[in-house]
Amino acid sequence: MAKVTLGALTVDRKPTESVLDCLQSAGAKIPSGCRTGSCQSCMLRLVDGVTPPEAQRGVKDTLRTRGFFLACQARPTVDIVVTTEANAADSYTAQVLSSQLLSADVLQLRLVPTRPFPYFPGQFLNLVQELNGELLIRSYSIASIPNQDSYLELHLRLVPQGRMTTFAQTLKVGDTVQLRGPSGDCFYVAGRPDQPLLLIGTGTGLAPLYGILREALRSGHQGPITLLHGAQNPSGLYLVSELSALAQQHANLTYVPCVLQSSTLFTSAAPIAAWSATVPLVEGSLSQQLAARFPKLAGFRVFLCGAPALVQALRRQIFLAGASSREIFADAFAMAPPPGTSA
Repeated sequence: MAKVTLGALTVDRKPTESVLDCLQSAGAKIPSGCRTGSCQSCMLRLVDGVTPPEAQRGVKDTLRTRGFFLACQARPTVDIVVTTEANAADSYTAQVLSSQLLSADVLQLRLVPTRPFPYFPGQFLNLVQELNGELLIRSYSIASIPNQDSYLELHLRLVPQGRMTTFAQTLKVGDTVQLRGPSGDCFYVAGRPDQPLLLIGTGTGLAPLYGILREALRSGHQGPITLLHGAQNPSGLYLVSELSALAQQHANLTYVPCVLQSSTLFTSAAPIAAWSATVPLVEGSLSQQLAARFPKLAGFRVFLCGAPALVQALRRQIFLAGASSREIFADAFAMAPPPGTSA
């Protein structure tokens, strides 16, 4: 049984446990977020031993060569010694520029870093806050675009009794927050301006897609662009006016707001007719809309954002419809465990 040593703590790792699992079970305060290897908030540095290659997948080359790895993905078969040494080069301080609700459960947070924060639209960053002696880290995709916006825009889903939600709702203009990042490979790269683009997401998965969409338009992308944004009901949709306006301004852009249940918000006998936006509201799952509108996706570039199960299912459907795996970009995020669990 391989041992994991962190400072004065040495733990026997069970075969089914990751390094993160065994250290947290032993009481170590290791920050964590998604547990899928996406947010990179559980990064540790190897002092002695061998790190499995899969635990460094997605880690920057500059960090990999220094021994940094993702604790949630590491299941070493030999004894290792690790440290929680922070990566200061990727840490930033930012001031709150504005905070406002985009819907009942989506908070728009705009931040101005105190030093340049280079990023690609659609990447994500980690919002960091120490609460009661614990380092709380949550991942949020960036909805702004660097060549046009002078701020970083985040869309935070407000979770009842959520620790980061509670903190974010107390922020005022001028307050200081800590950031890490950016990370992620789900972003628009200029080139092939005539290629059709398909953007699909649910809830606050719209944030990276909004950045990717605006960057593509700013870059002069000429191919057809379709955005499918899904929600359980109309109250889960947001930025409807902004997206409708973009669709009116750009002939190559189609915005499709999708809901599973339209009647949960409207009392009209014809709920779809009560939709007041300039684009039609459609009923049905994203999978159904995808199959009906895009039975063949060969040659498309596709961007996905949402819960891991949704992203996995849609990725398979898109691949089977003919899209190349190299042309499917996604950053999937899992909700943090509720208070009182190991996260």
